[in-house]
Amino acid sequence: MVSTSSPLIHSQSSNSFHYIRRSIGSGGKGGKSFLFSCSSSFYDLHNRHGFLNFSGLSAFYKNSDHSIQAMSSSNQENIATSRGVRKFGGEPEHLLVLVHGILASPSDWIYVEAELKRRLGRNFLIYASSCNSYTKTFSGVDGAGRRLADEVKQVVQKTEGLKRISFLAHSLGGLFARYAISVLYSLNTSANGQPAENPVSRDKSIERSASSSIQGTIAGLEPINFITLATPHLGVRGKKQLPLLLGVPILEKLVPSIAPILVGRTGRQLFLTDGQPSKRPLLLRMASDCEDGKFISALGAFRCRIVYANVSYDHMVGWRTSSIRRETELVQPPQRSLDGYKHVVDVEYCPPVSSEGPHFPREAAKAKEEAQKSPSAQNTKEYHEIIEEEMIRGLQRVGWKKVDVSFHSAFWPFFAHNNIHVKNEMFHNAGAGVIAHVADTIKQQDSSSTFIVASL
Repeated sequence: MVSTSSPLIHSQSSNSFHYIRRSIGSGGKGGKSFLFSCSSSFYDLHNRHGFLNFSGLSAFYKNSDHSIQAMSSSNQENIATSRGVRKFGGEPEHLLVLVHGILASPSDWIYVEAELKRRLGRNFLIYASSCNSYTKTFSGVDGAGRRLADEVKQVVQKTEGLKRISFLAHSLGGLFARYAISVLYSLNTSANGQPAENPVSRDKSIERSASSSIQGTIAGLEPINFITLATPHLGVRGKKQLPLLLGVPILEKLVPSIAPILVGRTGRQLFLTDGQPSKRPLLLRMASDCEDGKFISALGAFRCRIVYANVSYDHMVGWRTSSIRRETELVQPPQRSLDGYKHVVDVEYCPPVSSEGPHFPREAAKAKEEAQKSPSAQNTKEYHEIIEEEMIRGLQRVGWKKVDVSFHSAFWPFFAHNNIHVKNEMFHNAGAGVIAHVADTIKQQDSSSTFIVASL
C-alpha cells in the first residue's frame, strides 16, 4: 500500500522551507506500548489522543516509512528526496545526516532542519534519515545501522560535489549512527597502497590542520562532526540508566526480561542481554574494533565528537549513559545557562585515555549467563557494572566534548528527552538554545582546523 501526502510547508521568519513527505506502509497494525522508549515518551504510547497528544509527545505509531527531507530558503534550494537531490543555487559540500530515535520518524526534525538551514546556509545538505521509521527501530541496532549506512551511500552517490559529512542523532539514533559509520568507514591508504600512519597516535596535540587530521573516510567523505543528543551509549541497564524505573530494584530486575517481547532485538541489545552467554553484547563490541566493524576507528576519524546529555528530568535516558560517565564522575552541574544558549549549562572536553580497549572477562560471561537465566537484583547489578566499565574504557579511547543540558527552569522540564531536540516547536521549544549551540558548533567546526584528538 502506497500513499503520498501533499507537501508540507513550514515557514519561519522570512524564509520558507519546503518538506516533501512520502509515506510507504503496509497498513500494519498500530503496535505495542514500549516501557523504555528512548525517543518518544513512555506515556504517549498509552494515551495517543489525550493530554500527551496535546503535549506533542505522541507523534505516530505506525508500521510505515516516512521520508521528510529538507531544505531550502526561498530562492536557493537543496531538496533531498528518496530519488536524489535536486539543486537550485549553490552546490552543497557538507552532508549533515539527521537520525531519529526509537518509534520516531523524520518529522521529529522539522524544527531542527529549518533552524540548521537558516544558521548554516547553502553549503550544507541537511538530510533527515527515513529508513528506520517507527517499528523498524525494533530490528536491532545492527539491522537499523546497516539500513542507515545504505541510505547514506545512496544520498552520496546521487549528490555531486559532497566533500564532508557529519551526523546529528537523537536518542537511540545515536547508536544506529555509531553502527552505520563503522559500515561506511574506510581507512586512508598511502601512495603504495599501505594504510596511512595515524597522525593522532604520533602527536597528542588537540589542534592540527584539517588535512592531517583525516584518519579515514565515511562514505568516501571527510568526517567532521559526530553529535548525539540524549543517546544511551552505555545501554539502559543499571540503576537510573532508564530513569523511568526510578531505580526500583524489582523493576530493574523485571524490565530486561519484558523488553525483548515488546521491542525485539533492540530491547535485548539495550539491556545487554543479547547473544549467547559466552559472546560479548553488541554495545560492548561497539566500543572496540572487532570482527563486526571498526567502531572506534570510525569514531576516531571524525574531527569532533560531541555528546549532549540531560542532567535531569529525562525519563528515557539517564545522565551517565548519555554522557559516557561513571557514577563517580557525575558532579552537580551549574545552574546558570551559558550566554546565548539557554539550558546549556556546561561544556567539558575529555581527552582520550590510552587503553587496550574493552575486554569480556570470564566473570562477565558467567554474570551474563546468570542475568539471563535467573535475574536477580544482585547478579544483574554485577553484570552491568562489569560491562559498563568495559564500554567506558573502550569509548574513552577517543576524545569527547561533553555538553550538559538542564531544563530545571523550563516550563515543561519533565519533557527533557523531547525538549533537547525540539520535537514539537510549540511544546518543546525550551530546547531552542541547545539547537542553537549545535548549529554554532557545526558551523565553527566546518571552517576550523581544530579537532578533538583520538588515541588509537
